[in-house]
Amino acid sequence: MISVKEILQKKGEAKNIIKPGDLVIDALSMLNSVNLSYLVVMDRKEYKGIFCERDYCRNVILKGRSSKTTTVQEVMTRDLPVVEMSDTAEYCMNTLLRNKARYLLAYGDDSGFGGIITIHDLLRQVLSNREYVFDYSIAEKLIEQEEREKIF
Repeated sequence: MISVKEILQKKGEAKNIIKPGDLVIDALSMLNSVNLSYLVVMDRKEYKGIFCERDYCRNVILKGRSSKTTTVQEVMTRDLPVVEMSDTAEYCMNTLLRNKARYLLAYGDDSGFGGIITIHDLLRQVLSNREYVFDYSIAEKLIEQEEREKIF
């Protein structure tokens, strides 16, 4: 199975980086422009956390803060579950489930910041390798199953 290192290599270098002192309104604008659900918060080359849509909802909107005066470091997520470069996609999926998380922090071989693994990264792996994940005969039966008069 594919490793964290291979997943991160396929993703390429992160372009969705913001500084801890930047305003939340700027982070929201960047989220929109990069069309992702999270930003990596870095102070120079040091990883500090992530800022995601959930942080905005829970720590800005629901707490009555203003995105024009609140900084990213005040509301970002700092404590992500950690994986290593040699861990597998399956291990990552289990870690996400066990921690009820959407993102994993990967440290590089040199113990520095390696990248972020998301549930979407793992789903892409499952879909690209679906012939190893899904039993074709079961999939065919599901497709052929009649759905008339059923309430979903």
